[in-house]
Amino acid sequence: MKEFMLIFRLSEKPVAPPSPEQMQERMNWLAGIAAQNKLVDKGNRLSPAGARTVKPGNVVSDGPFTEIKEFVTGYMVLKAASIEDATEIARANPILKMGGSVEIRAVLTPEEK
Repeated sequence: MKEFMLIFRLSEKPVAPPSPEQMQERMNWLAGIAAQNKLVDKGNRLSPAGARTVKPGNVVSDGPFTEIKEFVTGYMVLKAASIEDATEIARANPILKMGGSVEIRAVLTPEEK
């Protein structure tokens, strides 16, 4: 099994916390992954406020990149046999119902290049 990071994005900056129903749906999705013993790190939500970006030349700006069209809202790490398996798990994420997306990346070990 390999580890994969799922990066959650929304096309609009979240203006309100998730509703209790949305939170329950997310928790059910996460519980299903944990029940299969595929959960490595449940991750967390990420704040769009109070962010900083450090660029070459010691340039520091407030917030995420202004030119991005999507906001990274959270992440998690799971175990899966392949990227296809991780993709199938991601396809059931409730963020998709909100117009969001899930980016799937293999976590490389120090031995991998």
